[in-house]
Amino acid sequence: MVSMAALRKFPDELRQRAIRMAIDARRDPTARTGAIKRVAGQLGINPETLRGWVMQAEVDAGDRPGVSSDEAARIAALKSENRELRRANEMAVSRGQRNSSASFSDGVMNCKVSRGRPLRESWIASSSSLVTSLRSTPLGRY
Repeated sequence: MVSMAALRKFPDELRQRAIRMAIDARRDPTARTGAIKRVAGQLGINPETLRGWVMQAEVDAGDRPGVSSDEAARIAALKSENRELRRANEMAVSRGQRNSSASFSDGVMNCKVSRGRPLRESWIASSSSLVTSLRSTPLGRY
């Protein structure tokens, strides 16, 4: 099943302009209260939508703790790759092509070959690339 990303209701230019205006309005101590609601009303955007955009922009800039957009995209790609590898592995097991046990311990793959059949080279290569990419993934909130 292929999922498609939702169409964006607002163009990126409007989004960036709204974020910039809200952040600038929040910097002024006298106008800080209600700044996001005021800017959202001026641009015709739901205040909670703008609040979410501003919070994510602050996370991406490092001003607020959380998972940045780049990290979230990388995590999603790794999860997708992991899901695909698990699916391919299940298919191979169900077809009886893989009569061995493989385990990961400390990031190193230990393979035991039974009945004289070695693991497929493509599976070993894709699994080792997954281990490498998982090793380089920073630990944090997922």
